Amino acid sequence: MHSFSMKALAFLSCLALAGLVGAATSPSSHQDLVGAQVLRVTPKSLDDLHRLHGLMMEDLYDFWTEPRAVGRNVDVMALRGRVETLKTTLDSLDLEYSVHVKDLAALTLDSLAINDRALRMARAKTSGAKHNMEWTSYHRLSDIYDYMEYLANNYGHVATVEFVGKSYEGQDMKMLRLSTGGSNKPAVFVDGGIHAREWISPATVAYMMGKLVEESANYDFLKKVDFYFMPSINPDGYEYSHKASYTRHWRKTRSDTDNTLGCKGVDGNRNWDFHWNEVGSSSQPCSDMFAGDRGFSEVEMRNVRDQINKHKDTIKVYLTFHSFSQMWLYPWGYTSGLPDDWKDLHHLADEASTALYNVHGTSYEVGSSATTIYPAAGGSDDWAKAVAGVKYAYTVELRDTGEYGFLLPPSQIIPTCEETFEALKTVGNFVAKTYQE
Repeated sequence: MHSFSMKALAFLSCLALAGLVGAATSPSSHQDLVGAQVLRVTPKSLDDLHRLHGLMMEDLYDFWTEPRAVGRNVDVMALRGRVETLKTTLDSLDLEYSVHVKDLAALTLDSLAINDRALRMARAKTSGAKHNMEWTSYHRLSDIYDYMEYLANNYGHVATVEFVGKSYEGQDMKMLRLSTGGSNKPAVFVDGGIHAREWISPATVAYMMGKLVEESANYDFLKKVDFYFMPSINPDGYEYSHKASYTRHWRKTRSDTDNTLGCKGVDGNRNWDFHWNEVGSSSQPCSDMFAGDRGFSEVEMRNVRDQINKHKDTIKVYLTFHSFSQMWLYPWGYTSGLPDDWKDLHHLADEASTALYNVHGTSYEVGSSATTIYPAAGGSDDWAKAVAGVKYAYTVELRDTGEYGFLLPPSQIIPTCEETFEALKTVGNFVAKTYQE
């Protein structure tokens, strides 16, 4: 990998002496958002890509999109007080940029206000209903869990809620199992919300489990394939991201870490114990990519791991939903090398992304994580394939490609869910045909 220029290295050394390197990249108050900006860089060469990747690994800024290809936008968020430093750094690295979000505080407040209005309107329509879940707004964890219980109580012949453990802060972690009975049926395991700010992920997972249960046309489908759904596997982080404007951009778990700066949380998707912390992660507790002090340090990740291990003999596909970038990714993440059966994984991903495209014309890029984005170890899909032995393991990055990013408006929830459900059905049909007894 290419290195920084001597000028850039000297500049970063000054930042380290100033105490900025390793400091928190997430806002701790609304004032941190006031004046925060998102700068957009479009790398024009491999050298530009390498410089951006090096800057990302310095843990100074929040990279909303990672350096992944020449000509593809990279969005970098800088907190108040660091914007001019970022601009100076980009200049020193000879990287051209534009201001993508001029006022992150205003954009965040506006996004939250839009969702609050949509939620109030939805509440008025669902008043007296047995659950509050709908898909014109983003919902809190309690609504998602109530919906899971509703499905189990009203469709008990196919749906069962299972308690799988507690989060760090003591919240329940629940899983919805869909099955019409029978033993040793092939299964699909679906999770979402590993990164707290990616609100479209839990919404989409909850939508898909509901569609499978509430539409009887899918019951023939469920006779052949079991499903396991965990809409939010980072419940503490997800709830924290709903707390206030400055928490909306929170990514990690909420565990206490042994550090003098008081930074909390671990990146759940760097915490899985397969090639843990080898590449694309951080040992700095304040970093958004902090891998933890050991693999599976986070109880939430252990809870998910235990469920996958419990059912690994029947799970044929593992799907973990993230946002954003519109990508359907398969292992490996820790290396640019490919699994021996990568063509099989690529073929199914192509079929799923084609089914998705056919709904609203939304294009997804397909490829391995390390070659499509960048190498990053400790991901759940790598672990599922290498350790649990799940042949088809995928990370799916949902809408969009950067226009709204993590602040995807509620108006895009339903179309995102609709197209992704068609992809899930394609995966399920593949499992039914491939693994039928």
